[in-house]
Amino acid sequence: MTIDEGYIKYKSFWTKAPVPNAAATEELDTWRQPLLAAGLIGHYEELGIGYGNISIRCGEPGQFLISGTQTGHLEKTDRTHYSLVTSYNTHANIVCSVGPVQASSEAMTHAAIYGLDGRIGAIVHGHSRALWRSLLNRLPTTGANVAYGTPQMADEFRRLYRDTEFRQTGLAVMAGHEEGILSFGTTLEEAARKILALLESAPDD
Repeated sequence: MTIDEGYIKYKSFWTKAPVPNAAATEELDTWRQPLLAAGLIGHYEELGIGYGNISIRCGEPGQFLISGTQTGHLEKTDRTHYSLVTSYNTHANIVCSVGPVQASSEAMTHAAIYGLDGRIGAIVHGHSRALWRSLLNRLPTTGANVAYGTPQMADEFRRLYRDTEFRQTGLAVMAGHEEGILSFGTTLEEAARKILALLESAPDD
């Protein structure tokens, strides 16, 4: 397996502190459970790294609460496993966060998608080999040469939102991030149910 996963590629300015919104972490964990059970969030044992992440708008405008880096292996999460992204600059490749752990390596991508539309309230990034193979270039798909967690990936999602049905469906495939599927919704429940629904019609791997 050659999956490039789990490593923070942006400049991280992280302040270690208790998570600012404990109530929101409960909602994240509630919907993380079915995503984990479905294998969309998890851990590559052979690589020793986690995959998949979720986030929800929280705090001041432009801020969001996201799962911490390398938490995919956890069966249960709590307020110690999430981080509030307080500010970011996609062009300068900078993410600032506050929490017990650093924000997910995909925080840059989440930031760019929240910046597309104020009505986007939550994002799920999951992994599924079956979905990835069957939906590649059928759903809106990012460029194959674009890596996760980079300003270029942020630009790719802006392109998809502008030029494809991603704006309407809230579903996309990450061609340059093997097994990566992403959904957004006005609520976390909507975002989670969209990606879980894809599994119902996915071919066996």
